[in-house]
Amino acid sequence: MSTRTTSIRRAREADIGGVSTVFDAAWREAYRGIIPGIALEKMIAARGRPWWRSALGRGRPIALVETGDRIVGYAAYGRARSRALGTDGEVDELYLLPEYQGIGLGRRLFRAIRNDLADHGLGRLGVWTLEDNIRAGAFYESMGGQRGPLVPDRVAGITLPKVGYIFS
Repeated sequence: MSTRTTSIRRAREADIGGVSTVFDAAWREAYRGIIPGIALEKMIAARGRPWWRSALGRGRPIALVETGDRIVGYAAYGRARSRALGTDGEVDELYLLPEYQGIGLGRRLFRAIRNDLADHGLGRLGVWTLEDNIRAGAFYESMGGQRGPLVPDRVAGITLPKVGYIFS
């Protein structure tokens, strides 16, 4: 019998190492073949401890998924950063360690942050993902997202299409 507990909570400074580990592994898995290799490595390297410390201080919530004492996923979210999606709230990032994907933890995390946004009067939610990130698009559609605008995005010096998903 397993005594492992899964919980969702807000990130603290002591969590920086765990969040960084999730970011590193999830980005390598999600964007390999989409973002050119050297550019992807530079983007990952730029997200060290100082970047995460700053992110925690900016006031946008970062929620964590913990299993036992291990951070296995995170989501950054808050008020919509632009009007392009026509939403009140926005999920900036939602990532899980690759070995924890597909078992329902992403769904739990998404529902938790959606509830938090709704509790703060931000009921209409949006999220952007690179169009070639098929797995992310399928996830957001399975969560009830409606495909929205398709716009170009500059990523590591190249233009890639990104698609918005809208949740009413």
